[in-house]
Amino acid sequence: MEHKTQIAGNAPTIAILWMLAMTLCFTMVNIIVHYLGAELPAAQSGFIRYAWGIVFMAPVLWRILRKGYPAKTWGLFGLRGAFNAAGVLLWFYAMARIPIADVTAIGYLNPIVVTLGAALLLGEGIAWRRILAIVVALVGALIILRPGLREITPGHYSQLAAAVMFGGSYLLAKRLTGIAAPTEIVGMLTLVVAVCLAPLAIAQWQPVTLKEAGLLGLVAVLATLAHYAMTRAFAAAPISATQPVVFLQLVWASAAGWFIFGEAVDPYVIAGGAIIVSSVSYMAWREARLKRRVTPLAGATKQI
Repeated sequence: MEHKTQIAGNAPTIAILWMLAMTLCFTMVNIIVHYLGAELPAAQSGFIRYAWGIVFMAPVLWRILRKGYPAKTWGLFGLRGAFNAAGVLLWFYAMARIPIADVTAIGYLNPIVVTLGAALLLGEGIAWRRILAIVVALVGALIILRPGLREITPGHYSQLAAAVMFGGSYLLAKRLTGIAAPTEIVGMLTLVVAVCLAPLAIAQWQPVTLKEAGLLGLVAVLATLAHYAMTRAFAAAPISATQPVVFLQLVWASAAGWFIFGEAVDPYVIAGGAIIVSSVSYMAWREARLKRRVTPLAGATKQI
């Protein structure tokens, strides 16, 4: 009994360590993709990453494809994969063209998109506190982008669109959780995204070196480890206890951009990202108090 009590007492620390591991894994993913840059088309890079995923998920996929799901479920699998494929395409495009910190900070908007989508499409209530938190997060996004004060490039618009696509993917994942097992949901996502990206990748295929293929395989491994670490953190402690740790990903991204790629640290991006994370943290804390848990973690909607 004393041992169990000790574990429960250490749960927040354990959860924070798992979240720290998640931020480091996702940062490594960003560094690798940013390093590869625009050498390969975004669709080709995304396809190769998910092709590796199919290799890793092969046992699960074999079990799924032999299973008899209703047509509606297969449709949800397909629709979710299409949303996610669009998000992946947009994310790879943005990562090759704008600073890592910008991509990371704008990506924090994913939970805001999910919250709005849940209210508008799924009929979930949205209290005035949540509306205020969303407004604050949007102010953070404006601070990052600073329209009229700096050039907003296609890469910025692409990452904003990616946030919307990943948000839609998350909402469809919520629908699927009551129908299929988590491993099956992830496995089908991997397969459908690869299938969706294949025609675009083939149409603009370029020669791939062993180094590029290996690095994209490493992206698949690191992204899987990141999602595993996030899941372990959820199991160890409430989301509200770990949410602020997500901000460290922006710190790591800014440091990597500066030291590795020579990208200047933009204080406005840091400030805007901090405002968005604070807003999402508040929503997660409120949901934990209300025990509804409908607000996803910043990063939980990321499906790279």
